[in-house]
Amino acid sequence: MAVGKSKARAFALLIAFAAAVVVIVPLLGSSSISTREIVSALSGAADTPGARIFQTIRLPRLLVGFIAGASLAVCGMAFQALFRNPLAEPFTLGVSGGAAFGAVLAIKIGLVLPIFGLPASQLFAFAGAFLSIVLVYGIARAKKGFTVGTMLLTGVAVSFFFSAFIMLIQYIADFSNSFSMVRWMMGSFSVIGFQPVLQAGIPAAAGLVIIALNRTEMNLLLAGDETAVGRGVDVEKVRRALFFAVSLAAGSVVSVCGPVGFVGLIIPHIMRLIFGADHFDLFPACVIGGGAFLVLCDAAARLII
Repeated sequence: MAVGKSKARAFALLIAFAAAVVVIVPLLGSSSISTREIVSALSGAADTPGARIFQTIRLPRLLVGFIAGASLAVCGMAFQALFRNPLAEPFTLGVSGGAAFGAVLAIKIGLVLPIFGLPASQLFAFAGAFLSIVLVYGIARAKKGFTVGTMLLTGVAVSFFFSAFIMLIQYIADFSNSFSMVRWMMGSFSVIGFQPVLQAGIPAAAGLVIIALNRTEMNLLLAGDETAVGRGVDVEKVRRALFFAVSLAAGSVVSVCGPVGFVGLIIPHIMRLIFGADHFDLFPACVIGGGAFLVLCDAAARLII
């Protein structure tokens, strides 16, 4: 009972922290925005410069940052359970490297016009992330079985493979292209309008739903494959589902925001220290904590610069 009350208090504090971040961060910036302008922007009547700034820049940036933080934190949680490795994070299997390769390739080619309504660099980044998924899964499946060790080694190899091509493209690119590549790989939430919110949010939500549906299986995987199999878990099926769910969520976020690597590693550990290892508690904690934390980090970086 005491443990339950302690978790309830911790969740209440976490929700209060996230709510404070969501309310305060949009008010911070080089241009001051009044409460009246925020209300008019939320009601759809952005009739002042401040209201338009809030509606087209600050609110979409807040939402993209929260989606990215929540998605990457949950993906890190899933991979740490899947691999039973505390150093696992969303980009362990080369998703970040594949997305970065796609983006720098689009920049080097000079594609600036939208393709299917999406920015070329974003579309190429998602295609690169998908390519990394196909390579890792295909190579891992070439050997009979679908072991954790095989996936980890394949992911590291694919990541180095893409890193080599990224360095080659940067080497042969001119100064302006190299600068654009470096800026993209640093990651950014500088978005305008709500289209990037949908582009990142819809695929990420699909991936997070799949992960949420496998919380019981992730709890059993922590005890080992033999225990999970003994409890009726199809381990290979669960690994495959989590692998593609994490790749879908992380790939969609990276294609919009660029690689943001630290959230998926540290937030699951912080939340695990507070709420324990049960994924029924850990999942919502990572969603709330990861989203609020990354929004706060983005605000700090934006204000310092």
